[in-house]
Amino acid sequence: MEVFVQSNGLLSTTRQRFIDKRPKRLLFNGRERYNIQMTVYVAFLRAINVGGTVKLPMDHPRAMCVDAGFVSPRTYIASGNVVFASDRSEQEIRKALEQRLEDYTGKAVGVIVRSDVEIAGIVRRNPFADRPSNRVMALFSDAPLPADPLQGAGGVAGEQVRLGDREYFIFYPNGQADTRLRLPSMASGTARNMNTVAKIHALMAAAD
Repeated sequence: MEVFVQSNGLLSTTRQRFIDKRPKRLLFNGRERYNIQMTVYVAFLRAINVGGTVKLPMDHPRAMCVDAGFVSPRTYIASGNVVFASDRSEQEIRKALEQRLEDYTGKAVGVIVRSDVEIAGIVRRNPFADRPSNRVMALFSDAPLPADPLQGAGGVAGEQVRLGDREYFIFYPNGQADTRLRLPSMASGTARNMNTVAKIHALMAAAD
């Protein structure tokens, strides 16, 4: 999805509204009035809050996005998911957020960035769409994926793993509470269940 933000001052006004904690919807309601091309992204923060090592109120990532110049950031639940628009590259976005997170927490916090097109593709390609979505995880990874999804895996006990483009799809038939499954990409990647991915997809689609 491409979005266009006005260059006649509305961009600055939008940022100020978020600084003032009066969030508004993105101003994506007609290309004819816009001339700055932007993409809608989601940033997944690693090891944040739920089961993670870093505790971070969700208004902080929003403020960091505003400080980095991203447009209309919105968070979804406390596991570290931020949706926003930007004309910058994925690499630039990741670097900007990782630096701000480290400055604030004093720890390295990994960030994985995906576009709205990629998230839509993940929802569409889910090989376990007929299984309970709270037992299907998308493990996002920026490392190259192996030819065999179970290469280097340990603790496999009935879990099913499929490869996507830049993610693994993992089905946990007995849930995750007692799983011992370990994949090499878990060390640097971050996972969200398909309920969460679907909600994020809806947020990103609503920015049209």
